[in-house]
Amino acid sequence: MTVSLLMLLLCPVATALLVLLFRSSSEHTTSRWIALMGAILTLLLSLVVASDFQATGVKDRFAASSDQLAPVNPVTVLRHTWMSFGQDSGKTVELEFFLGLDGISVAMILLTTVLTISSVLISWESIKDRAAEFYACLLFLEAGLIGVFCAFDLVLFYVFFEFTLLPLFFMVGIWGGPQRRYAAVKFFLYTLVGGLITLLGLVYLVTAVASTPGVAISQTAFSIPDLARHLTRFPLSDEVQFWLFLAIAAGFMVKVPLFPFHTWLPLAHVEAPTAGSVMLAGVLLKLGTYGFLRLLLPIVPVACLETGLPLIGTMSVIGIVYGSLCALAQRDIKKLVAYSSVAHLGFCMLGLFALNTEGIAGGVLQMINHGLSTGALFLIVGMIYERYHTRQLDDLGGLANRLPLMSCAMVFVAMSSIGLPMLNGFVGEVLSLIGMFKAGPIYAVIGASGVVLGAWYLLTMVQHGFFGPLREPKHGHGDHHEPVTDITPREMVALAPLMALCLWIGVTPQPTLDLMRPDIEAVAKLYTQGPPRAVKPADAEFRITAAETVAPAAGSHQ
Repeated sequence: MTVSLLMLLLCPVATALLVLLFRSSSEHTTSRWIALMGAILTLLLSLVVASDFQATGVKDRFAASSDQLAPVNPVTVLRHTWMSFGQDSGKTVELEFFLGLDGISVAMILLTTVLTISSVLISWESIKDRAAEFYACLLFLEAGLIGVFCAFDLVLFYVFFEFTLLPLFFMVGIWGGPQRRYAAVKFFLYTLVGGLITLLGLVYLVTAVASTPGVAISQTAFSIPDLARHLTRFPLSDEVQFWLFLAIAAGFMVKVPLFPFHTWLPLAHVEAPTAGSVMLAGVLLKLGTYGFLRLLLPIVPVACLETGLPLIGTMSVIGIVYGSLCALAQRDIKKLVAYSSVAHLGFCMLGLFALNTEGIAGGVLQMINHGLSTGALFLIVGMIYERYHTRQLDDLGGLANRLPLMSCAMVFVAMSSIGLPMLNGFVGEVLSLIGMFKAGPIYAVIGASGVVLGAWYLLTMVQHGFFGPLREPKHGHGDHHEPVTDITPREMVALAPLMALCLWIGVTPQPTLDLMRPDIEAVAKLYTQGPPRAVKPADAEFRITAAETVAPAAGSHQ
């Protein structure tokens, strides 16, 4: 598995360098074929890694007692120390190139590699200017995303987390729409500032752990699994956890994005090329939810329970309602889908901060579902724009008469995003709401309104754009001299796998849930039993006690 994962991480990088090396006068043709072959090879390697993990890691983790599962317990693939310091103080701290896998990271890596192929294919004809640089940025972005999902050292995680800003910044700023530079700078500044606050929180976390009285910590300060295991036995004080939660969560809240940190997202989506929107909505936004799940839930459980549940719950339901109403008011289809992401990511966060097995499972599954359905929506919007050079609903109507296959695909994907039973969105939303109903019924009740609002704005978009009398713009390819064509084989290859996965997860969600279940249960177990608290008696002896009272999220319902 070590070789497979290293090859998976390096394959997009090597392909990006190869694309840049073989630029020529017909670079858009050469570059796209090299990029496509590299993306396909990366997908095959991800399937090999998933198969190896399924054959070894999952069976071992299911065989273990639930009491033996640490909050973060990956299958270690490669762990190599590349820097060590503090020997003179007696508390050696090591920075490691620590790669590992758990069920959640495997699922997110597969999502990344699938969407990358779709992004290459959808850019086939639309990206001709500086195509080599564009595909190199796309492949570097894929490598950074894979790195985030398999990094289990705090420093390595943060490096990959911040690295993903650069490729997307250039994709938006160079190949985007009329306001591309403003959108790219706004995206970069928002996420960079949030990331710097997160960095300060991580530094404070390591310092607080290393200076814990009476606790000798060695070689674990930056290892996420060791850190989580250590803090389960020797938790930080409630006050320290509170400030750590606010600091570390800052970058993740911007990345999700949660209301009111969402203002960079609609403009970035509208101005980004189609591939940029697919990767941004499909995977990049999930770095925020993944960060909450990977770092905050297992490391500062008291703060997540007492501060995170009411704070994130409130921000999530506001985001669900506000994002849905904003989507309903849009006449630009791409901006409508962008605001829908604000609403759908609210469901992900509601599930995660239900702090129970059902909610966390729903939140993680909704991360995958949103990547598939919203990624597919952006693909179709890009196809429409290539044909008509407009995304305005007022310019379009009755497209089912002209583009029946594309219209069928749009209806299918819209139903998936709405959460129609037997499609993927239904399972994730239901689990998230069930989990949150047990933890905070008021959040679940208000959040459930997003299901109705989602159906409203998506069905309205489908009705106005695809049904009724045919209405096409007078310019571009919409005139009678150049009739538009329906979905092409290349576009179908880009879209069909996402639609197939939406149907498969909707009909049989259990394999996906089983893949991630040990890791979800390990985190939920912290809250089921009551998060451990640090208590300092008068004699300054350091002891651990269980929480005397547990909020509804940590009740005995599991």
